[in-house]
Amino acid sequence: MTSGLWELVFKGIWTTVQLLVYSALLAATAAFVAGVARTHRLWIVRFLAGLYTEVFRGTSALVMIFWVFFVLPVAFGWQLVPMWAGTLALGLTYGAYGSEIVRGALSAVDPAQKEGGIALSFTPWQRMRLILLPQAVPEMIPPFSNLLIELLKGTALVSVMGMGDLTFSANLVRLALQQSAEIYTYVLLIYFVIAFLLTRLMRGLEKRLKAGVGKEPQRGVAARELKRAETTGVGGGVA
Repeated sequence: MTSGLWELVFKGIWTTVQLLVYSALLAATAAFVAGVARTHRLWIVRFLAGLYTEVFRGTSALVMIFWVFFVLPVAFGWQLVPMWAGTLALGLTYGAYGSEIVRGALSAVDPAQKEGGIALSFTPWQRMRLILLPQAVPEMIPPFSNLLIELLKGTALVSVMGMGDLTFSANLVRLALQQSAEIYTYVLLIYFVIAFLLTRLMRGLEKRLKAGVGKEPQRGVAARELKRAETTGVGGGVA
């Protein structure tokens, strides 16, 4: 390929990375707000959060992009540039999936932890901030990592708006060179490299968060259980 075509591909990569970052930030915000709201004591809050989750999980991300970019201006007079239209559609769609991750992780925290916070007269916000989230967030990282990779692949959908992301730029190069196999092989490799880097980043974040709450890798469990039994005298042998 000529330098001009490579420049077009690099611009597409930068656009994809920008869209990924913006959409991921919006999705994370929506996921935590809706996920926490689904554990709220007021039914109306749970209902509204559940409604958002079901609507955006039950609709196609591609159709949502069409709706935000083409229908929203006609219905409300708000014309969004492709970058922000894609960010809004993808962020809210993947945020709905993320909200179930947040809700599930919060629900998985030992009820005794919540009861301890109540016994200490913590407010609901203090229990959430000091007890529940520090234990739940590390458990959210692996499924969030998968969701982030899915979001990366979902960014290719914005090419239908004519947005110059990696997929759209690669298609222009393909039309110019008439070489589909070579161009799309490059695109697959680029997506793979970005996904690999994201995976490594999320694994590092997971280890750091789990270290912060004193958790250890699941190794030597039997040895620790045996040592604890010997210390407490539970199941001990005859002297």
